[in-house]
Amino acid sequence: MRLRSGIQDSVVRTVGSLFAHGPTPLDNTLVYDGDPGLLGPDSVSWRILGDASVFVGGIRALVVQSAHPEVAAGVEDHSTYRDDPLGRLSRTAVYVTETTYGAIPEVEAAVAVVREAHRPITGTSERGLPYSASRPEMAAWVHNVLTNSFLAAYQAFGPEPIPTDDADRFVAEQTNVGELLGAVELPSTAQELETWIVNHPAAAVCQAQIGAVDFLRNPPLAIPVRVGYRLLFNAAVSTIPEPLQRQLGLADGRWADTVGRRSVGSMRWALGASPAWQLALTRCNRPIPPGIFRQPLPIKDEDHD
Repeated sequence: MRLRSGIQDSVVRTVGSLFAHGPTPLDNTLVYDGDPGLLGPDSVSWRILGDASVFVGGIRALVVQSAHPEVAAGVEDHSTYRDDPLGRLSRTAVYVTETTYGAIPEVEAAVAVVREAHRPITGTSERGLPYSASRPEMAAWVHNVLTNSFLAAYQAFGPEPIPTDDADRFVAEQTNVGELLGAVELPSTAQELETWIVNHPAAAVCQAQIGAVDFLRNPPLAIPVRVGYRLLFNAAVSTIPEPLQRQLGLADGRWADTVGRRSVGSMRWALGASPAWQLALTRCNRPIPPGIFRQPLPIKDEDHD
C-alpha cells in the first residue's frame, strides 16, 4: 500500500510540475455557494475535462493551433513561450479550469483576463496578412481547436467510449465559452467541428508553425519531466487527422496510441479525476461520486470552516 501511494504521489508531482507555472484557479470558489457556473454539474464538459486525458488534449491544442499562420505569428511575436516553455500550457489549463468549473463571476473574470491579454497582440504574419488576437475569426480558431482537442483526447484515451450524442453535447456546451470570447464561427456538433478545422481555408505551412511544432516536440524540460511529456506529445499527435499531420510535419509514432492509452491510464490511476471538478461539486452542494477523486481539494484549511 505504501509503495502504491508513493508511486501515485510521484506521478502527481511530475504531472503537477508541467502545469504549476501559473496562478492557482478557483482559489475562492466556495464563496459562491450554489453557483453552478456556465456549464453546470450535469454537463458533459465537467466529465470530459475532469479526466486525465485533458493533459493530452492541452498539448494537442497548442500543436494544432499553430497550423493557422496568423495565430502562429501572434504566438511567435508576442509570447514568451521559449523563455517559459510551460507557462502557456499552464495559463491554458487555468483558463479552461476556471471557465469550466468556476462560478459565474470566476468565468467572467477568466474571460476578461484572456480578452485583455489578447488586445495588444497585433501584427503582420509572414504571408503579409494583418492579425489581431481579438478578431472573432482568430478567437474562433483558438477556441474551436481547444474544444476539438479535448474531445479527441477523451475519445482516444478516456475511461470509456463516449456516445455521439454526448460528444455533440460537449461541443454545444463549449460554444457558450466561445461566445463569451466573441468567437465566430462556432460549430455545434463534433463532426461539424472537426470538418471546420481540417478544411479551414486559412491553414497553411509557415515558419512560425514549424518553429512552434519543433519547440513543442522537444521543449527544454528536466529529464524526468521530458520523458513523461514526450509520451503525452506522441499520444496527442496520434489523434490529429492525417491532413493536419502532414501540414504540421508530424506522423504517428510506432505504438503511440497504445503507449498513450497506457500512459493516460496510469495518470488516471495516480491522479484520479480533477480536484477542480470535486471542488465545483462541493460548491454546488452535489454529492461526490465515490472512487474517482484522489487528490485533496485545492483549498486552504480555513475554507472548510
